[in-house]
Amino acid sequence: MTRVLFICMGNICRSPTAEGVFRAQVQAAGLAQHIEIDSAGTHDYHVGAPPDARSQEHARQRGYELGGLRARQLVAADFERFDLLLAMDEDNLARAARLATPAQRARLQLFMRYAPGLGTAVPDPYYGGPEGFEQVLDLVEAAGAGLLKALRQKP
Repeated sequence: MTRVLFICMGNICRSPTAEGVFRAQVQAAGLAQHIEIDSAGTHDYHVGAPPDARSQEHARQRGYELGGLRARQLVAADFERFDLLLAMDEDNLARAARLATPAQRARLQLFMRYAPGLGTAVPDPYYGGPEGFEQVLDLVEAAGAGLLKALRQKP
């Protein structure tokens, strides 16, 4: 079993989108019994809240359902539970790293490393328009496919 955690700031836009998209990709590949997926935020702004309605709507238009997800805050125990902790940007990577021991930091990476050539960050769409939510989906689909490929190659 490989355990993957996606991390953004409030856990209502980017990381739940990554969780929902990657879960669908994993299920389509027939690997749902082998990969556990979750998401969390580095801040406690929205704990217990569902994903942003705009994230849900744009995801639904592509066939992803996010409505059952609820925001939670990243905790130090996540570094024990998860094999890969994937941050959406450098700021959240740095914030997450503060909770990890030096040895655990190797599990923490930028999610976009799995989509070479598309940049290093999944930009936060919260204060923008519809195009930002579509861009998040584009980037998350690409990085998710790259992550799935990498996990399949892992012994």
